[in-house]
Amino acid sequence: MNVDLSVEIGGLRLKNPVLTASGTFGYGIEFADYLDLSRLGGIVTKGLSLLPRRGNPPPRIVETPSGLLNAIGLENVGLENFARDILPALAKTGTRVIVNFFGDSVEEYAQMAAELDGLGGVDALELNISCPNVKAGGMAFGTRPESAAAVTAAVRARTGKTLIVKLSPACDAVAVARAVAGAGADAVSCMNTIPAMAIDPATRRPRLANVTGGLSGPAVRPVAVKMTFDVARAVTIPVVGVGGIMSGDDALEFVMAGASGVEVGTANFTDPCAAVRVLDGIEAYCARHRVREYRTLIGSLLTDGAPTSCG
Repeated sequence: MNVDLSVEIGGLRLKNPVLTASGTFGYGIEFADYLDLSRLGGIVTKGLSLLPRRGNPPPRIVETPSGLLNAIGLENVGLENFARDILPALAKTGTRVIVNFFGDSVEEYAQMAAELDGLGGVDALELNISCPNVKAGGMAFGTRPESAAAVTAAVRARTGKTLIVKLSPACDAVAVARAVAGAGADAVSCMNTIPAMAIDPATRRPRLANVTGGLSGPAVRPVAVKMTFDVARAVTIPVVGVGGIMSGDDALEFVMAGASGVEVGTANFTDPCAAVRVLDGIEAYCARHRVREYRTLIGSLLTDGAPTSCG
């Protein structure tokens, strides 16, 4: 049975709904020896800033029950190095390229958007608003609807590419989603990692050098599914589900809750072919249940015998 897995997210046409999550798949080309990158719906790059960043000191990754705690500190090669050394190869992978990016101020976000807008081979942008605004005392842009809308509007004014805003769980996600949608976002992805920490009782010290970090992996999936469900019912723009997806069935939870697409993250650390495995699982489900068009599954969750929304 032939299954149409294509989907459109904010004007961006994808061959299938499976993307890789920022920060878990490098810049994409590092995985070329392990899987056929052209099979993916798209690659979301490691978060990119205007200038290179070294990130936090180690230890900066700690395993937790059913999850992973990280405090990488947004280490990246910087925009110039990315454009010169990485993007040419990435653009030849045969799949969509979505660049995740961030800044320390509204002006820096806008400058990044303008620079990325001029790069061929970049199909869409994913805006990370979980970063601290240095001009506002370090409060993350995404914690308040007003600041989230302000940075989204500034970015929107500098790029015509599809703009996906990545939401933080440390906020009123529905209010922020509505704010960024009103400011010009084409889609939202939810969710980013959950602020968390771990302590070594033997030493009475934090397990991360940064003390706190972001929790991801299967442990956060129910939270992410709920957030996706709430946001999808609150906005008319597409939602991309992220958080603890390890299998096709995991991905379908997000889809049935209202997500148009999904991003596979922490699973890439345990299996470099995880994203393709998730895609195969979705396709197998569609074939098994005689679903000819993947799009009909979006928002198909049944509550009390009736769909809560429709795709």
